[in-house]
Amino acid sequence: MIDRPSAGGGEDVCAVCLVVPCYNEASRLDVESFRTFISANPCIRLLFVDDGSRDNTLQVLTRLQTGLEDRTFILPRRPNRGKAEAVRLGILHALDHLHPRIVGFWDADLATPLDTIHRFVQVFETHAGIKMVFGSRVKLLGRDVRRRALRHYLGRIFATAVSTMLRLPIYDTQCGAKLFRVEPETRAIFAEPFLSRWVFDVEIIARYLRLYHRNTKQVEKIIYEYPLETWIDIAGSKVRLGDFLTALIDVVRIRRRYLS
Repeated sequence: MIDRPSAGGGEDVCAVCLVVPCYNEASRLDVESFRTFISANPCIRLLFVDDGSRDNTLQVLTRLQTGLEDRTFILPRRPNRGKAEAVRLGILHALDHLHPRIVGFWDADLATPLDTIHRFVQVFETHAGIKMVFGSRVKLLGRDVRRRALRHYLGRIFATAVSTMLRLPIYDTQCGAKLFRVEPETRAIFAEPFLSRWVFDVEIIARYLRLYHRNTKQVEKIIYEYPLETWIDIAGSKVRLGDFLTALIDVVRIRRRYLS
């Protein structure tokens, strides 16, 4: 259960604000799913960042927002600067204007269902020391996790490389469902532009390591990887095979910047 927090000093405070980066998503946005979810959850805000879309994404977002203007917000950005910057600017905008207790980002294709947010929030409520919760696409009995074989195996190679580099037992850094407890250090995590347009998720964890002076044991205590009950690969992903090689190069750059 997500309760409405008190708004001390008259500020407009929400419990959770979810940033949804969008680039040419007009044909994939499930308008009714977003509207149904936000209508049923008055203490959650959605902030859609239109990252220089060339289709009619902005018009679709405006239709989605109609009648829910107090709970859904649109941040248009021009030109396109990539998912990492869309997420970063969206998080900072949410911190400045919506004042949530929990902030995060969610992929627009809803490969991770929106109701999973409640499970993430429950982790924060039952583990006071947790600062970051993110989804992990682990195919287990009783779970509905569907990934294309090539993406799965490339993902396992990438995750192994990242886990080795960070010296943290992470299974899946790249799931696009992540929430953060809002604390002073949250702004520090998102203050600087990311090196990588695509694997900024790895960079976020590297920034936590930097904040905690590379103390991996301490970072293990503040990050929670949640095995998703449902994750379904949605057609139309913008990630290509060449991006895998770029991602590996970016991991090396991240290591040099934060962990050398």
